[in-house]
Amino acid sequence: MKENHTIICYAAPMESLTTWVYRRTQAECFGAADKYFTPFLSPVSDGGFNRKELAEILPEHNDGLRVVPQILTAKAGDFLWAAKECRLRGYEEVNLNIGCPSGTVVSKKKGAGMLEDPKKLDAFLEEIFSGFDGAISVKTRLGLTSAEEFPAILEVLNRYPILELTIHARVRKAFYNGKADTESYEKAAADARMPLVYNGDVFCVKDAKKILENVPATKAVMVGRGLQCDPSLIRQIRGGDALTKEELRRFCDRLAEGYLETMKSEQNVMGRMKEHWHYMVQLFTEPLRYEKELRKAKRFSEFMSIVNRLFREQEIAEGAAFSGAYLK
Repeated sequence: MKENHTIICYAAPMESLTTWVYRRTQAECFGAADKYFTPFLSPVSDGGFNRKELAEILPEHNDGLRVVPQILTAKAGDFLWAAKECRLRGYEEVNLNIGCPSGTVVSKKKGAGMLEDPKKLDAFLEEIFSGFDGAISVKTRLGLTSAEEFPAILEVLNRYPILELTIHARVRKAFYNGKADTESYEKAAADARMPLVYNGDVFCVKDAKKILENVPATKAVMVGRGLQCDPSLIRQIRGGDALTKEELRRFCDRLAEGYLETMKSEQNVMGRMKEHWHYMVQLFTEPLRYEKELRKAKRFSEFMSIVNRLFREQEIAEGAAFSGAYLK
């Protein structure tokens, strides 16, 4: 089936999962997202980036892909330092994370913690937009505890030349539970003065099309858990073919090989692949037993034996996609 590139699709950042190795492998196997956002960089201007962060923004690791470094900090000086360092490496856009719901992040008034005080957020944005002349996009949530907080937050955001505003249609309190609040997203879209990107529960083609039909002002959809479950999801949203078992096998093998080249430790690779398989196993006809075995595997050889058996014994279920209720 011929792909339709009129639907713009972004790959969401997910800590430890959407690394440069994953991005390159997913793009090579299924076609690249219109943008990939890195797992967040948490810079300290007097200490620089750490080794993992540097690997994420090394230009040769992202060659041929449109990658946006995402910055997580509540200090304008640290944001400006990181943004300028990214620009020196050739990145045309940086993304400010004010939506991360992690308890340790929020307790430091970073991520979604910045939504608590719109006045402080305003002062932060004033400093970074006046101190950096490159493109800044923002990823946010609808508030800390209630979507009723968002009009005041959006009033602040509307004052600045934000390249794109990605809204994860949940409040911080919800984390990733329950259904995304698409109704509040629709209300926000009516008042936003910048291009909007929708994020939240886009698990299949139907989910993406429904958002675009209900909110035509949406510039792009961002996929996270849905893409982790089905790495061909962006291709499908664009009108391409559904995933085959052979494609998934090739993707998993290449991904594990890529991790082996960089991590040098089979145990570490197994740990990382377990995180990916938590999502991908949902594609198969009888996932529960295999998920448990994969999770409990102690050695890489044992883990790969279970993977081999899964591919040999199971098929990809028709219409399979990520389920937020899975394994709860």
